[in-house]
Amino acid sequence: MRNIDIFDTTLRDGEQSAGVNLNTIEKVELAKQLERLGANIIEAGFPAASKGDFEAVKKIGETVKNSSVTGLARANLKDIDAVWGSLKGTAEPRLHVFLATSPIHMTYKLKMTPDEVIEKAVETVKYAKKFFPVVQWSAEDASRTDKAFLVKIMNEVIKAGADVINLPDTVGYSTPQEYGELFRYVKENVYGVENIKLSAHCHDDLGMATANSLAAIENGADQVEGTINGIGERAGNAALEEIAVALHIREDFYKAKTRLKLDETKKTSNLVSKLTGMKVPANKAVVGENAFAHESGIHQDGVLKEKTTYEIITPELIGVSTNRLVLGKHSGRHAFNNKAIELGFELSDQKLKEAFQTFKDLADKKKEVVDEDIFSILTNKQTEIKAVDEAYKLQSLQVQYGMNNIPTATISVTMEDGEVTHIASTGSGSVEAIYNTIEKMLPSQSKLLDYKIHSVGGGRDALAEVYVRIDYNGNVSNGRGTAQDVLEASARAYLNAVNRLSADKLEKQKAEASL
Repeated sequence: MRNIDIFDTTLRDGEQSAGVNLNTIEKVELAKQLERLGANIIEAGFPAASKGDFEAVKKIGETVKNSSVTGLARANLKDIDAVWGSLKGTAEPRLHVFLATSPIHMTYKLKMTPDEVIEKAVETVKYAKKFFPVVQWSAEDASRTDKAFLVKIMNEVIKAGADVINLPDTVGYSTPQEYGELFRYVKENVYGVENIKLSAHCHDDLGMATANSLAAIENGADQVEGTINGIGERAGNAALEEIAVALHIREDFYKAKTRLKLDETKKTSNLVSKLTGMKVPANKAVVGENAFAHESGIHQDGVLKEKTTYEIITPELIGVSTNRLVLGKHSGRHAFNNKAIELGFELSDQKLKEAFQTFKDLADKKKEVVDEDIFSILTNKQTEIKAVDEAYKLQSLQVQYGMNNIPTATISVTMEDGEVTHIASTGSGSVEAIYNTIEKMLPSQSKLLDYKIHSVGGGRDALAEVYVRIDYNGNVSNGRGTAQDVLEASARAYLNAVNRLSADKLEKQKAEASL
């Protein structure tokens, strides 16, 4: 049984999904959950991209102990120095450096000859080996690269000291047969390939990322890269949970396994979904809400007689409990604490106290508080911006609405200087009236770019969760707000987006002051 390393790039490639913007606190919490899941390698970000990314990678490297943390670099010395600067204090600092090798990329993007590309690849790998014990080199767009050239550059990169070579299907172009043959070809033709690990990184533009990744494993890949829920640029990356569960269920075929703790899968999926605002489709393989739902009468009859007639994956395998403890207003702190631990949260005493109070307030309004409600409360308490960093705090909100009246919102907000501002505005709808009011309060120009809402759990008394994307003073930011009332959640989401920018600005100032 071969061991396959899991290289998780949710925090790097996954965060490149349109509309996703995680702050440092959220990235650290996700990294801790990926560590609990058992990811071998966590790609924490692109340190050279910004000071914020640099600090996030550094913080994750300092926090995570049981997974190797890596940072991405382009094939230049400045990028490599940035990764080293962010990870030099970790137990096993890794570098992931990439350079395109396909004719179309070399000609139009790099404007370099094949020989120049080989020279640059060798130069950067040799330089990186002066610092990093493990260097991974990626041949960007490998699936559209001439095989003879790929063998030539891999030979040179291995001699330069590369420990892992990644052959990405960067634009999701390959078929499983073609991608598998690529790995078999380099295994048979590259000198010294037995001394390195081969990695697969697949995109889902044609819906074949998981199939391609599994084909790579069949043909000798030792590592697969992807993201939780398959998030990422364009159509996304290979979904790691699909690959891991496929290897587990079909170990008879693949003869390969991962070290992932599969019962942490659903928890990890939920956290990624909540923090990114990207809802998991109900029919998503492995982690979708309908993954274990059977509506057909024939299917229901079969499952009742013998689960394996139509259910090859049990809910328990991925951490979905079938014996759910429902909490209510009479539940005590001990029961709430046990539920928090069960859901995978490690809160400080202060955060746990705050979360329990929020739970009690909610329990007074709802008959039953289900796992989804508690997960939402705990996530907010774990990842929210500290009160001292909240530039704007919602104090009160009142909305007047009628079918034949103009919606009007009256809002009170504590401003950055500590003064409370009261303003009322109208809009064509209640949410627009709220946002028109908030925008008048802010000292800089802002504009709503995107608005999403969904319920947490079900029922008429379900929590509302709102995600917004705004442009504030030329900077784009995401915000999240949760409340039983849709309008309150909407207001909180907008202010959260503004506060995140203020907190990011403060973090940058602290980082610059420490240099």
